[in-house]
Amino acid sequence: MKLSKRLQQIEQLVASDYDHIWDCCCDHGFLGAELLSRPTSATIHFVDIVPQLITQLENRLRRFYPDARERWETHCIDVATLPLAQYSGKQLIIIAGVGGDLMIHFLEAIHQQHAQLNVDLLLCPVYQQYALREKLIELNCSLKDEILIAENQRFYEAILVSSAPWATEFGTQKPLHKNGSSNPICVKPSTTTNGFSKATRSWWTISLRRIGRLHCDAATQLSICLIE
Repeated sequence: MKLSKRLQQIEQLVASDYDHIWDCCCDHGFLGAELLSRPTSATIHFVDIVPQLITQLENRLRRFYPDARERWETHCIDVATLPLAQYSGKQLIIIAGVGGDLMIHFLEAIHQQHAQLNVDLLLCPVYQQYALREKLIELNCSLKDEILIAENQRFYEAILVSSAPWATEFGTQKPLHKNGSSNPICVKPSTTTNGFSKATRSWWTISLRRIGRLHCDAATQLSICLIE
């Protein structure tokens, strides 16, 4: 099944060097299945707390991915109890489609149980982005990438962070800001038109200030790049 625009953008943020990728709150498993289609050796972990969804997903994976049976696992568990320590190598945890408050609950539990592990987190909350950013900063996470996604007249932040603290000598990792990056964020519209009207752009600015509590000072200005 073709991915939504939001899931497509999230999928593009996933690098090819992970050994284990956890698709949390996976629902029907569309994102994880797309990652499973990649020519990599990564193991895709489908995680959902609803038994019926996991059973249906297992049947579809066995049917459509018979040659990739060694590359996927299903887990009918709470995301707060991910068995990360049972697996070695570079790990990525993806959580999308839920609120920032629930993500914060998951992150606190994961940090408490696996504080010694260095993992990456790809998060796309449907709301409460500011509170989520505050929690990530509190947990001393470092920013690897972030984008703003426009889909169905709504806007979503996708934030890729590492649990490793930020340090300038690492080069690729950056400090995380409560209000979004001080660098341009690429906004990838989900429409098929050539950009947006002035009214839509103005609504964007208002919405961004509401969801991100943006302040117009030099330290927290947010630049928007339209990718057509």
